Amino acid sequence: MKIISKFSILACAALVMTATAKADDIKNESFNPITTGVTSLAITPDARGASMGDLGVATDPDVNSQFWNPSKYAFSYSNAGVSLSYTPWLRKIVNDIFLANLTGYMKLGSGDNQAVSASMRYFSLGEISTSDAGGAAMASINPFEMAVDLGYSRKLSEKFSMGVALRYIYSDLGYGGDTNNNDQTKGASAFAADISGYYTTYPVIGRNECQWSLGSNISNVGSKVSYNSGNDPAFLPTNLRLGTAFTFPLADYHNLTVSVDANKLLVPAKPRQANYLTPEGAYDYEAYSEALQNWKDKSSISGIFDSFHDAPGGMSEELKEINYSIGAEYSYNQQFFLRGGYFHEDKTKGNRQYFGFGAGFSMNVIRLDASYMIATAQQSPLDQTLRFTLSFDMDGIKNMFGRK
Repeated sequence: MKIISKFSILACAALVMTATAKADDIKNESFNPITTGVTSLAITPDARGASMGDLGVATDPDVNSQFWNPSKYAFSYSNAGVSLSYTPWLRKIVNDIFLANLTGYMKLGSGDNQAVSASMRYFSLGEISTSDAGGAAMASINPFEMAVDLGYSRKLSEKFSMGVALRYIYSDLGYGGDTNNNDQTKGASAFAADISGYYTTYPVIGRNECQWSLGSNISNVGSKVSYNSGNDPAFLPTNLRLGTAFTFPLADYHNLTVSVDANKLLVPAKPRQANYLTPEGAYDYEAYSEALQNWKDKSSISGIFDSFHDAPGGMSEELKEINYSIGAEYSYNQQFFLRGGYFHEDKTKGNRQYFGFGAGFSMNVIRLDASYMIATAQQSPLDQTLRFTLSFDMDGIKNMFGRK
């Protein structure tokens, strides 16, 4: 078999979502993370959201709202913006995996109530050497995943907006090799859509005018992906994210924002052989094979509804599928920012648990943000992950050149 390296590629991609799982956890029959294709779509692209524990569905609008909640663009303070983010990924394992993300938006019309947005993300798995069955080197390949999307958002009232985004996804994790080889891999394409909402209000507490926001985003609702001519299709990482953010003025020019996000993959759990034990203590392989085939044949839309009630352990197991993030951001005059947060995932669903820290500095035109991740699990490949985001305010650029 000439595509022996294919398994290494797919295993590396799986590390995106289960990178902190311990060997003992994986051997444990209770370990059952939700499996999807194109897992790189779930990686936080921007430094601001990452530094607060991977959250952002209800925070103030910024250039990178396309990933978190496109409907926030309708409430953006600037008429247009562009940002570029870069994340070296899993650097404790290899040194050539990275995520690059380009995002931009622009307000439309004179009513300041609608906007269009777009983003392009590119996830590179680096260079991988392939070999034949005898171990002889064949060639080097560069597997990657990418997504391009276009969004539209609009205010439906002074306090509420909604947004949609359409996305094209391409994932190429291997190469075809010999055309006579039936086990060859091919690039997979898919289409998906997001729908989001954002509500913000300004309650007065004491003598202070605060800001309270709620956000929601259902992302990556779309077709399945398959790397081998339609066989064994994989679900996209369809996700439901809900969150809230509260901003309180500490003093003149000093603000503190506290945010909480919760998200759940809207993907059915893969059947486990351990759940098909007979009263005699033997495995019912026929029932397990049937359940596995039904899971493979399930449509993505049916999978969304089934994801709320398919866990073998009932409601307690369903609750374990919910990840949560809590974070805070301090800002001085909207020019200097300090951030921190925590992300938690149940140990049976991937065991990603880490703290995020970061800072940002903004001028009239340019804003630079950086974040740093510290994993709670020892030897986690996610530990010490850095992210950098450079943003440009197009209104500021216009003002620099004296254009109105």
